[in-house]
Amino acid sequence: MQEAGKAIVLFDGVCNLCSAAVKLIIRHDPGDYFRFASLQSEQGQALLQQYSLPVLQSPESLVLIEKGKAWQYSAAALRIAGKLNGGYRLFYPLIFLPSWLRDPVYRWIARNRYRWWGRQDECWLPTPELRARFL
Repeated sequence: MQEAGKAIVLFDGVCNLCSAAVKLIIRHDPGDYFRFASLQSEQGQALLQQYSLPVLQSPESLVLIEKGKAWQYSAAALRIAGKLNGGYRLFYPLIFLPSWLRDPVYRWIARNRYRWWGRQDECWLPTPELRARFL
């Protein structure tokens, strides 16, 4: 399921913020490093089970699967930012803060994301030219 040398980002496919984040990652991923799947998809559900992560009705975090390890919450977001071009790499050093400081901010945004950015009725689908980047 995972291509050699590539990382997988699992995201909430009905969340407008999450879909926008995927589009941003694609735009700033010049090395074509990331592949994507929604948490609601069969592939997303299988990967959650493979990495012993909870399968939830309402996903609480994006997940980064990289080099055989799964990352969630702020660790996933910061590791992704560290691979992007532009100013996004500047956020990566925050990874050195303890997760008990970082994760409450991430979880607060995650709890309010539908209220602030909205929710789609169906999972966002990529355009035909981007489909190769999706599982």
